[in-house]
Amino acid sequence: MKALTWQGKRDVRVEEVPDPRIQEPTDAVIRVTSTAICGSDLHLYEVLAPYLTPGDVLGHEPMGVVEEVGSEVTHIEPGDRVVVPFNISCGRCWMCDRQLFAQCETTQNRATGKGASLLGYTSLYGAVPGGQAEYLRVPQAHFGPIKVPDAHSDQRWLYLSDVLPTAWQAVQYAHVDLDGTLAIMGLGPVGQMAGRIARHLGVERVIGVEPEAYRRALAQRHGIEVLDPADVDDTAAALIEMTGGRGPDAVVEAVGMEAHGSPRGKLAQAAVGLLPDRIADPLTDRFAIDRLDALHTAIKACRRGGTVSVSGVYGGEMDPMPMMEMFDRGLQLRMGQAHVHRWTDAILPLLLDDTDPLGTEDFATHLMPLAEAPHGYEIFQEKRDDCFKVVLQP
Repeated sequence: MKALTWQGKRDVRVEEVPDPRIQEPTDAVIRVTSTAICGSDLHLYEVLAPYLTPGDVLGHEPMGVVEEVGSEVTHIEPGDRVVVPFNISCGRCWMCDRQLFAQCETTQNRATGKGASLLGYTSLYGAVPGGQAEYLRVPQAHFGPIKVPDAHSDQRWLYLSDVLPTAWQAVQYAHVDLDGTLAIMGLGPVGQMAGRIARHLGVERVIGVEPEAYRRALAQRHGIEVLDPADVDDTAAALIEMTGGRGPDAVVEAVGMEAHGSPRGKLAQAAVGLLPDRIADPLTDRFAIDRLDALHTAIKACRRGGTVSVSGVYGGEMDPMPMMEMFDRGLQLRMGQAHVHRWTDAILPLLLDDTDPLGTEDFATHLMPLAEAPHGYEIFQEKRDDCFKVVLQP
């Protein structure tokens, strides 16, 4: 089959790889009909190279049609249309019983000190072949895949794999009163959807911070106020001023480790990327390679006693944090990989609604065949052609 493989920094290629097959009784194999490029895939494209091997198949936002199932898979069968969550969880361990599916103890990566395995996301998370391919082996398929109806296009359902539950969790963790104000750092796919979800749930005021004009315009169409950080000297101070001198009740940080406005972090990431993997691995995992401007802004803008909800991906363990500011302001900090199945029951009715209240049908700006995936990565990373979300169709 054909699949999108990682070959090096900013080097991804569509190549022939072996077809997946059933390896465990809890496996399934699906024929992929749509698979998206995620913002966190760009971290693999640029920063997290030390944890990848040439030939690794990328992608963790797939859906498709079931081709084959293992003997212990009973809730889906060949011919079913399914969405596959990005995290691989068993549904029956101690963590899963508590709906902490991203920490599943069956697939947890203890050797690297990380949580549940992820599709297509580095040796830190199990080196499981991903879904930017014609076919995909789905581990723990007795629990993971979400069966969806034949009604509506793939774009209605695809974002159940990651974007929608990640954004939903970000808003739930923010815990904003309906008459409060939620600020969102970054209006990429997760930030945009978090804003739409917050507005749909009735949050009175949502402010999105985003340097790209086309992303700000998209957010405004969904009732989100916008702030261009280039228009102000201090983004945190501007958000505080916009909220009567108090600050937003909560801030969703939807940017992550490659934030703009962090020149020292960018230099550190570039330097680590030049090192041999055996040296770069521990530096990437344990030292300050993150670019923290968006996170620090979120912390400094949030009102006293408020919550910072982090959905952006980070990688370092010794990044400097403004602990005095956090302690003095009495902030709550919530974060983590989305527990996909925890939120699907709340999200599904919105996707079944013919009015498409979250605007999923036109969420992707670029639909392209799998063969054009390298171009999709390039324009998404460089924000060319107003590229907001790329969906590949094998």
